[in-house]
Amino acid sequence: MASVHESLYFNPMMTNGVVHANVFGIKDWVTPYKISVLVLLNEMFMSKRMTLLERRRLNKLILPLQQGPDLTLGQLLKTIDECCPKTAYAVKIRLYVMAGEELTDMESFFYGLLRPFGDLDSESCKTSVVGLFIRHMHLAYNKLSFSQVYKLYTALQHYCNGHCSPGPDGKPSLSASAIEDTDMELTNTEDTIEGKLEKEELHSAPLHDSELVNEDAPSRGPLSQKQAEYFLARQAYLLKNDENKALKPAALQEELNNMLKFNPDFAEAHYLSYLNSMRVQDIFISTHSLLHYFDRLILTGAEGKSNGDEGYGRSLRYAALNLAALHCRFGHYQQADLALQEAIRIAQESNDHVCLQHCLSWLYMLEQMKGSDSSVLTEDSVRMAAHFCLPYLASLGIQSLVQQGAIGGKAANKLMDALKDTDILHWKHSLSELIDISLAQTTSIWRMYGKSTMALQQAQLLLNMNSLEPVSFGVQQNNTEAFAVALFHLAELHAEQGLFGASAEILQHLKEQFPPHTKHAELWMLCDLKIQFERAMNDGKYHLAEPHVKAIAALNQTEGLYRKALVLKAQNQTTEAYKVLQQLQQHCEKTKCTEMIIRVMLSTAELHWESSGFATALPLLLQALALARQHHLQSLASETILHLAFSQLMLGIPEQALNILHEAIEPILAHGAVIHKGRALLLVAKCQIAMAGAPPGDHRRAALDMAVQTLDEAAAYFSRLGCKERLREVHYLQAQVHLSLGHVPERNKCTMLFRLLDQELPSSGASLITRL
Repeated sequence: MASVHESLYFNPMMTNGVVHANVFGIKDWVTPYKISVLVLLNEMFMSKRMTLLERRRLNKLILPLQQGPDLTLGQLLKTIDECCPKTAYAVKIRLYVMAGEELTDMESFFYGLLRPFGDLDSESCKTSVVGLFIRHMHLAYNKLSFSQVYKLYTALQHYCNGHCSPGPDGKPSLSASAIEDTDMELTNTEDTIEGKLEKEELHSAPLHDSELVNEDAPSRGPLSQKQAEYFLARQAYLLKNDENKALKPAALQEELNNMLKFNPDFAEAHYLSYLNSMRVQDIFISTHSLLHYFDRLILTGAEGKSNGDEGYGRSLRYAALNLAALHCRFGHYQQADLALQEAIRIAQESNDHVCLQHCLSWLYMLEQMKGSDSSVLTEDSVRMAAHFCLPYLASLGIQSLVQQGAIGGKAANKLMDALKDTDILHWKHSLSELIDISLAQTTSIWRMYGKSTMALQQAQLLLNMNSLEPVSFGVQQNNTEAFAVALFHLAELHAEQGLFGASAEILQHLKEQFPPHTKHAELWMLCDLKIQFERAMNDGKYHLAEPHVKAIAALNQTEGLYRKALVLKAQNQTTEAYKVLQQLQQHCEKTKCTEMIIRVMLSTAELHWESSGFATALPLLLQALALARQHHLQSLASETILHLAFSQLMLGIPEQALNILHEAIEPILAHGAVIHKGRALLLVAKCQIAMAGAPPGDHRRAALDMAVQTLDEAAAYFSRLGCKERLREVHYLQAQVHLSLGHVPERNKCTMLFRLLDQELPSSGASLITRL
């Protein structure tokens, strides 16, 4: 960690023990952009034809224009035009007239600035946002010397000429650097040698190179302190709550580099650069910016002023802690552990219990990421967080324990009671973010337990709940991981019910809300691929499902291996499929992934069916059923019962198969996917046909009539999914039953449908009657 300390102590702005002065504040006076804003305010005062809605829109626009960074004339006019086109045109004409006339026109404009207020001692002139801004500009203009007024007038001409096409005289416009020098000269009465040297140092020591930087972007002048703070606050808020409304990564990095060029000691800009580089998973730039943030925070004395001598050590502690979190994010567990141990050591030396508690929270999260059992550490973290009155960390610890309990097979009622207690804590302390996480976690737990109706309810509750977070910049908090998880579950639940159009709309919203470069994009990518894979498998088009296997494996190796085994099994490559399943089961036993272990057991049992080893599959299925019931996985338990019933049917005991089917049919019809409902009813029909018996009679006819009704229901479910392979099997059985009942027209219709599907689909290696 010596290199980390060296980076923290290094400050390129220190020479001979003297820190250069802050270069912010050089644009607090009059600029061409500020004149444009003044012209807008003047037009708003004088205009009498403006509608109430247009005036309201312009009033909401005033503060961002005053506090935000300088805009080009084209950008400014476009912004005004969206609110009131007539005012935008009037501002444009007024600026062109002012720039095209003599200097006296600009002077008369400033002398008449305060006329709309009437009395200069009025409260509106003294205290309103517009009044203070106009008074500030008026006083700043009066302080300018004659040469500075002329330079301001020249800058205004170039500002207007940069928007319109060159005039007939072909007069060239100034370069960006020249305009920047002009702006700086307007605010400095004398350009000292020290100022020139400082400017040369700033330009000769550029920031680090990055792929995020757009080298073709024009250079912009420095911002005022208020403009910079407003810009950083707005972009940080948008990155947290709605990333799509923030600047693109390259554009934002360009703005930050331009800002840091004029003030490399601006710590908040380094931190926003760290957040921006995390958007594109740039480990180098994110580490660099994070270290420089704490470097500047320490050397500028920001922490020391508010916390005394503790400020320096506090920054070092949290610098190491943030570095550990950064390495955790990128999967560098060894480096994260080293940084975390250093943070713990510094916190213990300073007796900082709050920092130690944060370190303990990251410690159990790091153990979870490594795949180790962290329940003891988590319980200690919750106990200590409650002792030091840290409800946020205590709630996070309880939610982590609930997640571990769900994976470990705890009963649902105990987990829901624990989440209910945390919800009380959240609402008591208005922890909006943790309320969202709790609802998303509840959705995932109900989904894992096979209660799709409850999962759907919790997801809808999260999406329709009003956030407790204050709304700033007109943006609600809707791009967090909790929202991504809820939408992910909604997309899969709709696809399971055959509502592929609704599922596609949800996925499209996810793609717009979480672009591919964002950290939560992996959720919708995996969801989209899984849905496409299932549709291809249901259609019997295994050649279309194969390409999705590699894409799924790139996002989730376990899911990719499982689906590779499914494709191999469907293509009758039994030996290869068995090897993949065995490899996957060994991996899941190490990672304690119970759900996948049960699915592997079910697929292995199906491989035994291919060689008519129905008796061999029974012990494996019983083991899977015991595991599913132990972990309260109702969906997987019902699916296992279907496999057991099918094995018993093929072993010649349809009565026993039908008896155990009654145990699984109710939860499947209530919470199961459409494919599982169809398979369950198809199996019930097979049992009813097998129990009808050979000798003719009323009992046989009644049993076959029931089988026809059951097959019709199964066909409706398979038709909703477009599952042609299953429909082919249903039509085959329908034709056989109608033939036994003597229904010739119905038999011919089902035979024709079977024939059409059989010609369209490739022939299956297994007999239709021996498939679940």
